[in-house]
Amino acid sequence: MSTDTFKTTVDGLFAGAVADRWEGRPASAIAKTPVAGPVEIGFEGLLVDAQADRTVHGGAEKALHHYAADHYAAWIAEGYLPGGTRPAAFGENLSTLRVTEEQICIGDVFRLGTARVQVSQGRQPCWKLNAHRGRDDMAAAFQKTGRTGWYYRVLEPGLVSLGDPFELLERPCPQWTVLEVTRARLTRRIDPARAAQLSALPELADGWRQAFAKISANAPAEDTSARLLGTAD
Repeated sequence: MSTDTFKTTVDGLFAGAVADRWEGRPASAIAKTPVAGPVEIGFEGLLVDAQADRTVHGGAEKALHHYAADHYAAWIAEGYLPGGTRPAAFGENLSTLRVTEEQICIGDVFRLGTARVQVSQGRQPCWKLNAHRGRDDMAAAFQKTGRTGWYYRVLEPGLVSLGDPFELLERPCPQWTVLEVTRARLTRRIDPARAAQLSALPELADGWRQAFAKISANAPAEDTSARLLGTAD
């Protein structure tokens, strides 16, 4: 996909506040509501947005979560979402059409309103997604389908509003789609040599580079039960 032809618009912007939503479990800001803008984008995301646990959500490498509105029809058809469900059901900050994990690459740089952002990694779904949607299998389905969305780091802060252009400016890593890299990260099904290449990819978030370094060295598989099911202490 050439930078000359890739251009769409911002169809949804969403932000949330930290709240105690599930008795006996940590607070969350996964419930997002629409904002029209203009909204300020700082180096750690929308200034009107919040994250409850910044060790696993938000921060410089996960400043904004983008989810393809294109996927909602499939989730509804498969019975994971009720009919008529609209974007923001998965806690995303940004929604567009005609852009999915298959078309986006790690390291892609986009103009988002007046800001400039770069794709840093895919999303690792956690138990809060299950709790938010009322399904114990939602996070696992995210992993299985590869319909996870992706995160941005912010290269230049700015303002964004509904209807603003979303335009690809640079593509330094056309060989690494978000779909392939995220599936490899979540399933560990990747050739060690390719995992080693990802471990040295500067455009990839540091935590994922470290994970691929372990995969390339045949380190034991990580225990994902705490992330997917919330079984951690």
